[in-house]
Amino acid sequence: SFEGRVEVYHDGKWGTICDDQWDDRDAEVVCRQLGLSGTPKALSWAHYGQGSGPILLDEVQCSGNELSLDQCKKSDWGQQNCDHIEDAGVSCDPFTGTDVQLCQLMQSVLPPHDLPCSAKGTVRLAGGRSPSEGRVEVYYNGDWGTVCDDGWTDLGAQVVCRQLGFR
Repeated sequence: SFEGRVEVYHDGKWGTICDDQWDDRDAEVVCRQLGLSGTPKALSWAHYGQGSGPILLDEVQCSGNELSLDQCKKSDWGQQNCDHIEDAGVSCDPFTGTDVQLCQLMQSVLPPHDLPCSAKGTVRLAGGRSPSEGRVEVYYNGDWGTVCDDGWTDLGAQVVCRQLGFR
């Protein structure tokens, strides 16, 4: 599923996150951490129902660029002033994304010439031994092309990995 109450595992137990300061930037990090693309949306006030057990995080404030919630500014684990009526939720709905995201969903189903992609800059990996490696290709003006490696760094690779939903 691509939406629900957010729960985290810490110190041997599962718990919820309080929705104080919870916003779409936090949702973006959760969606990325789960490997989900789509439009990230933060939901508050136990939108997906109240959890049980400990509330493990509060005051989460991500910039939106982090790879996991652990990298975001937040209260110390277990330090919170909330009830489960404030459990945070997230929707990573792949059907509300941009043309690029819709195109990426269809890449694995349709041959390249059948893609309805008008979005410039959609990327894929080709020729690798697994779906998570390969030559970077970009869809532009109806064709797939390669990317020159002049000036290519780990930062460029990280951007492509994030665009494809990898951590």
